[in-house]
Amino acid sequence: MLVGATGLVGRECLRLLLADADVAHIEVVTRRPLSPHVHSPKLATHVLDFDHLNEVDELFAVDAIICALGTTIRQAGSRTRFRTVDYEYPLDFARIGRRRGCSHFLVVSALGANPKSRMFYNRVKGELEHALRVLDYPCLTIVRPSLLLGPRAELRLGEEVAKRVSRWLGPLVPRPYKPVESRAVAAVLVRAAKTSCSGVQVIESSEIAPSSGA
Repeated sequence: MLVGATGLVGRECLRLLLADADVAHIEVVTRRPLSPHVHSPKLATHVLDFDHLNEVDELFAVDAIICALGTTIRQAGSRTRFRTVDYEYPLDFARIGRRRGCSHFLVVSALGANPKSRMFYNRVKGELEHALRVLDYPCLTIVRPSLLLGPRAELRLGEEVAKRVSRWLGPLVPRPYKPVESRAVAAVLVRAAKTSCSGVQVIESSEIAPSSGA
């Protein structure tokens, strides 16, 4: 199952999964339709209200769930709504998946995720990581990318400023903080989803290929 397939990392995950001969079937659960150009015999797309996931829990009987769902406070409109999208929805997917026998949950978190962080964004990401660990998945993969690069549908001013600063500073930026391409994050997720593991594995941003321009 892929959640967040219309986002920056999710789109790349879907592209890789569709091209992967080892992947037999993909359940995409999304809040808005995919591009009409995206189709495959092994792809099943479900446009759903994420507030009623329990009504379709049969979809969750999958081997692995890749959750690339995420937003910003500006997009969400409030901290409350941001928390719903970045904490409550991913946790709901994980809970239902575990109940239906899914053995591997993979999630896009963030560099600096910490439930005790003073930064609201990092604190929510850290709280999600903690809540996912409690579910006791046989395998839990947490990917913590730094600034994500790639073609977005909307302009994010803060990210644009950070990108420019990173380009100016170049080699002076410590590797853990270098921007990473969305396609590199997606490649890490898909590769991990196909690899057997036990317990919790955390993939830090420094373990993801940085942007060639950083």
